[in-house]
Amino acid sequence: MTERIGEHAPVRVLLVDDDPLVRAGLRLMLGGAPGLDIVAEASDGGEVAALVDAHAPDVVLMDIRMPAVDGLAATELLRARPRPPEVIVLTTFHTDELVLRALRAGAAGFVLKHTPPAQIVEAVRKVAAGEPVLSPAVTRQLIDRVSDGGGDGRRERAARARERLALLGEREHEVARAVGRGESNAEIAAGLYMSVPTVKTHVSRVLAKLGLNNRVQIALLVNDAENI
Repeated sequence: MTERIGEHAPVRVLLVDDDPLVRAGLRLMLGGAPGLDIVAEASDGGEVAALVDAHAPDVVLMDIRMPAVDGLAATELLRARPRPPEVIVLTTFHTDELVLRALRAGAAGFVLKHTPPAQIVEAVRKVAAGEPVLSPAVTRQLIDRVSDGGGDGRRERAARARERLALLGEREHEVARAVGRGESNAEIAAGLYMSVPTVKTHVSRVLAKLGLNNRVQIALLVNDAENI
């Protein structure tokens, strides 16, 4: 994932939630933060594509559960576009199965709706700068809680994940596993005795070879391969 915005450009944010009170709270919270600009709002996922075309947001704060087009479907559609905006999913429960599916679809992370305002602001800024907002512990917790219960389904998913990871070279595979452990580029560089720019190059190659678009998806794939 590459940085999407200039050093001094405001982060353009689209709010998507079917609850007008939630949107009002987010608008008040984010609109008053330096460097953030709320460019549009939507009450359903079906409105998102047109608003993205019209306002070119950098980050979409996306509710998952909406009555017509849910946040999962909207995220999948957005992330399939050329140069899509980053997506942070909003949820009440971090064990929601739809959250994991949204992350697999390319969302850069999630925030709980009761997260302190300063942390939501920081999450938007991090995602706009190319940093996913999801800890490895939460990734593992999500996988453990919403997996298909083991058995053939989990084994098949693990086999498919291992097949995809087999496309990587030795160093790329080492970097992918480190990403799966939640390590930063600096930590990977120190652990594998390489420079940070080299780590970034390997991460970019991993994303390209595996057809993924962010580090969260790498982490999920690695966890799939090892979670049997």
